[in-house]
Amino acid sequence: MCSEPYDYFDENLQDPLENSVSTYWTTVPIEITSDMRKHTNVNGSPQQVLTAGPEAQVPLPFQRYLLNINLKQGRNLVIRDKRSGTSDPYVKFKLEGKQFYKSKVVYKNLNPQWNESFSHPLRDREHIVYDKNRTADEFMGSGIAFLSFNRTYEMELRLDDPKRKENDMGVIIVEVCLMFRDATIKRSPVRRPAEPTQKNQLKNQMWSGVLRFTLIEGQDLPQYGHGDIYVRFRLGDQKYKSKNLCIQANPQWREQFDFNQFEDNQEPLQVEVCSKRGRKGEESWGMFEIDLPRFSPNERQLYTHVLDPGKGRLVFLVTLRPCWGVTISDIGTAPLEKPDEKHKISLKNSHKCVGEVGFLQVKVIKANDLPPTDLNGKSNPLCVIELGNSKLQTHTIYKTLNPEWNKAFTLPIKDIHDVIELTVLDENGDKTPNFLGKVAIPLLSVQNGQQMCLFLKKENLGSASKGNITLVLEVIYNKVRAGIRTFQPKEEKLMEDNLKFSKKVLARNIYRVRKISTAVLFTLQYIKSCFQWESTQRSLIAFLIFLVSVWHWELFMLPLFLLLLVGWNYFQLAAGKASSNQDLVSDEDSELFNESGKKGLMDKIHMVQEVVLVVQNVLEELANIGERIKNIFNWSVPFLSCLACSVLFVSTVLLYFIPLRYIVLIWGVNKFTKKLRNPYTIDSNEILDFLKRVPSDVEKVQYSALRAPTSQSQPRKKR
Repeated sequence: MCSEPYDYFDENLQDPLENSVSTYWTTVPIEITSDMRKHTNVNGSPQQVLTAGPEAQVPLPFQRYLLNINLKQGRNLVIRDKRSGTSDPYVKFKLEGKQFYKSKVVYKNLNPQWNESFSHPLRDREHIVYDKNRTADEFMGSGIAFLSFNRTYEMELRLDDPKRKENDMGVIIVEVCLMFRDATIKRSPVRRPAEPTQKNQLKNQMWSGVLRFTLIEGQDLPQYGHGDIYVRFRLGDQKYKSKNLCIQANPQWREQFDFNQFEDNQEPLQVEVCSKRGRKGEESWGMFEIDLPRFSPNERQLYTHVLDPGKGRLVFLVTLRPCWGVTISDIGTAPLEKPDEKHKISLKNSHKCVGEVGFLQVKVIKANDLPPTDLNGKSNPLCVIELGNSKLQTHTIYKTLNPEWNKAFTLPIKDIHDVIELTVLDENGDKTPNFLGKVAIPLLSVQNGQQMCLFLKKENLGSASKGNITLVLEVIYNKVRAGIRTFQPKEEKLMEDNLKFSKKVLARNIYRVRKISTAVLFTLQYIKSCFQWESTQRSLIAFLIFLVSVWHWELFMLPLFLLLLVGWNYFQLAAGKASSNQDLVSDEDSELFNESGKKGLMDKIHMVQEVVLVVQNVLEELANIGERIKNIFNWSVPFLSCLACSVLFVSTVLLYFIPLRYIVLIWGVNKFTKKLRNPYTIDSNEILDFLKRVPSDVEKVQYSALRAPTSQSQPRKKR
């Protein structure tokens, strides 16, 4: 065990993080010991406490200081496996003889890359490096270094062992920082640069990379009481809130989300773990900030950060993914006009950059007849373009109702099933911008290069608003990558609005579920009528089909039947006997279910509101699933219907030539070994992920285009 005395601070001394001038500092030894079973100090001389002010040594408050360590890599480590000429190194950290962190094992590598960051309350320090062996853990070397208080820097720890003859045992590279435990939330605010000019305003919106976060789990969290626990992330103006989990010791989130990385963003990542019990306000279990370093592309960094005393730890991953294709230019210099850009996502390059599905180019030309918001009858309009969690905007044109932007925006497409939303706002100084109108267009419905003049809609996209906007859209994507991406988890919005009870939404969802349930009951009644021989001809045909199918049953007949059903609907649509837009649900269809009772029910009984809110969401999910399945077969989205046909056809061929037992065996092996191959894998259901891409009837109504006449034939104004 390390024999050095502890380093102490006076409780009455000022927190150096709260003062611009740091008066006190100290050095703390980090030690690499020489044996796993025998924790001796290699360099046993005690270390002196260095101060620049009055001397003070009083008992240290429990867990007042925090040691942040970023274990980066090892270089030229010694060989411990003589047969293979390599080693399986990993790192252990101990406090008072108890292990509080262990890194992952990097197999057969003398230059391992760990990239693991963690924190721990500072008391006694021991830093241990071992070699993973089948029968025992062999020591690989020791070293010692010193930390300055409240300073982050990179250290190269040289390893040595008096019991070994090796002169050079390699080095371990770490980044360390000793700080007050609450320093991460007491940090002085980041100085924001001066307000950008209008010329630089468009350039500052563009991002150069994407930080992918994987929220993995919590460790050793308190289990007392009932309630939910969730995590908030914030990087600049980008926010994300995880799903709620029941309070437990080791909650497993397994969530993934992306933040855009901007070149001029110097703000740290803020992370907060909160719990909520019933109607009580939320309780913070720990908040900390992390200065994200400049990662190399596709480099993964593991963070294990301690929360408030007794609240456990939080584990998450950060990976930097390169991003290209984000541009803002004038219409005449649009980048997609160049053939080189289109060649990057051609079918020949499908195996390259699988994450990039394609590009979207939006030419925002102008808007006409916008509603006035100022006293002088004018507005200050600007247009915001949103695709998934990506957002760009035009410059503001002041004091006009007919702005002409003439800007071209290019954004990368992560999912071909995303919807491009264009929102026209009125700039209102430092206040929240006023809403003027909005349009939403699915990417798969875009007709490339065609100029569109669309009526603006209200904020809920339910009905038309005043004004129209003129656009030119162009979508270029790789169909192979788009098809693969369809069966992967769909990217969720970073920060959704808080759910609120709405009688109108509840009535509409009840109406939708009633329509779907009626169709299901009609199908079941039809099958029941065959058993009851209500029609002799129909029952006889059904009986013969049943006998032949059972006698000659093969599993390939199931996707074949679905393929024939989808094909039948296609021919019905081609012949004009059916329409893919039939039975769409709009707000007017559910008027008979609208509220007609007494008001103030939520104010009287709060519990009723929560129950009704749950029922409302469940009904909406059920209605979405039913309508999306229906819209696959009626060719509402031809790309999805063609993709469904392709998958069903491939399934038919595979099941015909390959016995079922082999397919089940492959599926089972893949399912059981997925966690072993990737411990941080995100569980998903490919079928549900595919269904989420299919629009429901409500979404089809919202995304339906309201085409406005061109300037040659303006509509007559209604009196």
